Amino acid sequence: MCLAICFRRAWSARHLLATMMGDAIQLKDEGNKHFQAGETDKAIDCYTAAIKPCKDKKVLAVIYRNRSACYLKKENYANAASDASKAIDVDAADIKALFRRCQALEKLGKLDMAFKDVQRCATIEPKNKTFLDTLRRLRAEIQAKLKTTFSTDSRVQNMFDILLDEEMEKDKREKAANNLIVLSREDAGAERIFQNNGIPLLLSMIETSKPEMILASVRTLSGMCTGHKARAMAIVNMVGVDKMCSIMAVDNEEIALATCNLFQCINDSLTGGDSREYGKEEALVLDSAKDLKTILLSLLEMVQNAKVSGHGRDQALNLLSMNVPRKERKGRDNTRTLFTIDHGLKKILKVCGQVPELPDQLPMTDNTQLIASVLLNKLYDDLTCDPERDNFRDICDDYIKSKIDPNNMDKTIHAVNTISGLLQGPVDVGNALVGRQGIMEMMVALCGSEREVDQMVAVEALIHASSKMARASFIVTNGVSMLKDIYKKTKNEKIKIRALVGLCKLGSAGGDDYSMRQFAEGSTEKLAKQCRKWLCNPQIDTKTRKWAIEGLAYLTNDADVKDDFVEDEPAMKAMFELAKSKDKTILYSVACTLINCTNCYDKKDILPELVQLAKFSKQHVPEQHPKDKKDFIQRRVSRLLKAGVTSALTVMVKADNAILTDQTKEMLARIFLALSEDSKARGIIVAQGGGKALIPLALEGTAVGKVKACHALAKIAAISNPEIAFPGERVYEVVRPLVNLLGTENDGLQNFEALKGLTNLAGFSEKLRVKIVKEKALPEIENYMFEDHDQIRQAAVECMCNLVSCKEVQERYMEDGNDKLKLLLLLCGEDEDGLQIAAAGALAMLTAAQKKLCTKMTQVTEQWLEILQRLCLHTNPKVQHRGLVIVFNMLSSDNNELAKKLMESELLEILTVIGKAEDNPKRQEPIDVARTCLVKAMDLSLIKPFTNPS
Repeated sequence: MCLAICFRRAWSARHLLATMMGDAIQLKDEGNKHFQAGETDKAIDCYTAAIKPCKDKKVLAVIYRNRSACYLKKENYANAASDASKAIDVDAADIKALFRRCQALEKLGKLDMAFKDVQRCATIEPKNKTFLDTLRRLRAEIQAKLKTTFSTDSRVQNMFDILLDEEMEKDKREKAANNLIVLSREDAGAERIFQNNGIPLLLSMIETSKPEMILASVRTLSGMCTGHKARAMAIVNMVGVDKMCSIMAVDNEEIALATCNLFQCINDSLTGGDSREYGKEEALVLDSAKDLKTILLSLLEMVQNAKVSGHGRDQALNLLSMNVPRKERKGRDNTRTLFTIDHGLKKILKVCGQVPELPDQLPMTDNTQLIASVLLNKLYDDLTCDPERDNFRDICDDYIKSKIDPNNMDKTIHAVNTISGLLQGPVDVGNALVGRQGIMEMMVALCGSEREVDQMVAVEALIHASSKMARASFIVTNGVSMLKDIYKKTKNEKIKIRALVGLCKLGSAGGDDYSMRQFAEGSTEKLAKQCRKWLCNPQIDTKTRKWAIEGLAYLTNDADVKDDFVEDEPAMKAMFELAKSKDKTILYSVACTLINCTNCYDKKDILPELVQLAKFSKQHVPEQHPKDKKDFIQRRVSRLLKAGVTSALTVMVKADNAILTDQTKEMLARIFLALSEDSKARGIIVAQGGGKALIPLALEGTAVGKVKACHALAKIAAISNPEIAFPGERVYEVVRPLVNLLGTENDGLQNFEALKGLTNLAGFSEKLRVKIVKEKALPEIENYMFEDHDQIRQAAVECMCNLVSCKEVQERYMEDGNDKLKLLLLLCGEDEDGLQIAAAGALAMLTAAQKKLCTKMTQVTEQWLEILQRLCLHTNPKVQHRGLVIVFNMLSSDNNELAKKLMESELLEILTVIGKAEDNPKRQEPIDVARTCLVKAMDLSLIKPFTNPS
């Protein structure tokens, strides 16, 4: 009995094994079918599923070999090499696996290993031409690489010798430095520098303390760190984070910026910018968390370090702003932000509270405190729940309380200035602090201080605090008279202009509501006149003149002030020149002023019924100023363009990302859109670089801002020569914004102008057509060809007409199972001439390029002949010409039956009548094509020439 049980178990095991083997072979065969059909992903799935149940080593080797072929096709070379190796482990002479591994290794850059594999292949099959050709090619590549490596090694050493030789001529040293930077940007060159003792030599260059040597070495290090995690980590440890921070801390803007770029390259490589596959050792060797934490703590220390220059502090804040908050809110991990708040929030607040007029303050640039405010705002926005926000507010509250000291005015105004910084950043936190008992009263009281610095800080704080209407009302009640007194009595221009801006802001608290003026009739115009006077005074320093623009940013809510400002060309030009200056804290105020002048802010539509209801219930009804009507706005836009607003905007767009916030980008996009409304103005915008400036605005910023910038781009792209509007490679960057504008979430006008822009681009070059197809625009364009709106539908068909010369588009029309060709043919039968011209033009090009479509056209609808006859009889010569070209294409399609059918229909009579017509310059094109069709029909022996009887 035991023997029987053992026998049954053995039989069951064999049966199970056989079943599993059957499954494995079946899955393998299924994978083969998918591979032959071009379904690579499905083939990989089948081969992967076959591996586990397969117990036969030879079959398993075949499965791995086949999956290797799939990975090669998918360009996943690491996996292709791995699978081929597993097949070779079973059979060292598996020639297919050896050659596949050779191909994968070559793509991975491992030429010597690939050479060995193909050498083995050639030994097994010495007459195989493919193996011999590959062997020759790889041998040549290896020799070239060795030659390059040896020459690169000598070049690297020679460059360092020149750079470190103090007696060498200056121009030779500069050339060597530039060559070293260029070499470091290539992976092979960077590796040679690294291997040839490059880091110690670069550190020697830094130790010379010569700015040009420091710049060259820092830029070389940046190139070496880019896109290579292992090398970046090695450089961090060899150079040291403290050393890099000390370089960034020097009082040299160029060196600070270059070192900031080095830190950014390191951060990008350590956080996912490196696409290399390091294999198993990655987890052991390349754990970058410690390095990233060290860098973060060092940057936070730089923020409050008195030995760091203003430029170095700016770059430290910029790096924190770029790398600490999440770039995508979809990810939930905001631990870097929480860590920064716990270890560095008070350090950032310290920067916000600095008062340059007091002794022992941190070195700063004009932009430092605004950059710190922007960073605070980004950190606060990155918080995900109320407890995290409460912690942020509590730290700020504790910091302010610790600084308020009635016996030490310097500490107190530091606290007030910190609140100003928060009001320019996370407004909610700043408003909460201002709302605390005694804070507002302290600000008003400081305005009456005898010290000018106290007055200046307090006035600035009042300006920032009066953003909310309720608080503005409090200050109107309690602070206006004091601001007026300061304005009249002080002899200090800096305080005088700030007091004026405070009055400007309070005077504009009602926005553009004509019925909510805070001051008496004409007062705001007087304030604006004084602001313009200060703005045009070149003897006043830039920082003080900036406040004049701040005042105009508030006052231009009033339409009278807007009109006066655009009439004052010197004032406009002075503002534009300031916008181009190094002080970028001015950007927001300039943008606000231009937004107000062009009226491109969002306005809610007021229903007449609701107005009547509000009046009946004695509620306030906003009123529009007479000068805020369309003709006044157009005149203001025209004057701004004449004064050179576009050149100022293009400079503003290039500002540092930390200062150019998403909100400011949205404002700039709105202004560009307002300027480009008039088609005649678009040439001026293009001439002054507006087309190029719009591209980054269309790709980055708020959702609304990107749409506005895309819309402005579409307006420009629709009527401009792409080569002039977007020179060089920039023209290809325009495609994506226009495609984004095709989304159904955008309004009809935006869709229409995006289609017109794409039509213009598609007619420019084949490369642009391919780019449009790659950006997946075709499905959207095809959808709009079904649109009920006549103009949008025509624009979509015109766009498709310009795209059909692209091979990929033609292939879509060749595919079975869709109605694309049918739609084009039916559109040819519509009544609008423009639509018929576009549809018939597309059909003419398609049938000329793909002869099979001539036959397919007759199969998609029974009305094809009737539509064709209508095109050929059309009164519009452009439509008629396209119809006749389609007939000619069908006659030339090598389908004799189709050609015969055409000549047996009424088309022969139509062609004869048109062909016999007298030459007519207005209709010559259709006449010539009709005659060509008749000649073709004679060549095919479908008709005979008419001869008179003798």
